[in-house]
Amino acid sequence: MTDRSRSGGARADEAVGSGAQVGDFLPSGDRRLTVLSGPSGVGKSTVVAELRRAHPGVWLSVSVTTRRPRPGEVHGVHYFFVDGEEFDRLVESGELLEWAEFAGNRYGTPRRAVLERVAAGVPTLLEIDLEGARQVRRSMPEALLVFLAPPSWQELEKRLRGRGTEPEEVIARRLEAGRIEMAAEKEFDLTLVNTDVKDVCRRLIALMTDPLGVTTTTNREV
Repeated sequence: MTDRSRSGGARADEAVGSGAQVGDFLPSGDRRLTVLSGPSGVGKSTVVAELRRAHPGVWLSVSVTTRRPRPGEVHGVHYFFVDGEEFDRLVESGELLEWAEFAGNRYGTPRRAVLERVAAGVPTLLEIDLEGARQVRRSMPEALLVFLAPPSWQELEKRLRGRGTEPEEVIARRLEAGRIEMAAEKEFDLTLVNTDVKDVCRRLIALMTDPLGVTTTTNREV
């Protein structure tokens, strides 16, 4: 799972939905949530960063996490940082659209903020892991699930090893997880192959703003 985008104890529902940038509204009949997922190392964060730069009207959900904030991270901007007790409360009360655990920390998507943006016709994007995408599929089957794939398995392995910041055993675990994630491609509505970040962003924004142009069957776009 990607380390998603909050310090301990703050209630997520106090900030969820505040200060979001809204624009590029869609007609009410074209409301849709778009979910972007794919294996670790495929470049999801890079694609999202470019998408937000080029299309600031797209609203990207801010995750809730039990992880402690890193230097420079701002509560409510990068994440909503909460303690374990508050995260448990959010899960038990059904306030999270999806959630998962990664490296000893939990991450989740606040449900209310997403539903509000979708209802308002705001292009809404979630960048989450495979399990999170499956949870969204179960609770919001109308959502568009987009799988971001590497040009090849060899390229994905090259990207993971090219970081040069992790020991071999960690890389091995990431590669094993990558094989599992790649095998789940068929569960998604459409696949975009990440050969060029700007091209992927162009295709992704077209999907988010032209709902009638997307089929419900799996389709791989190179």
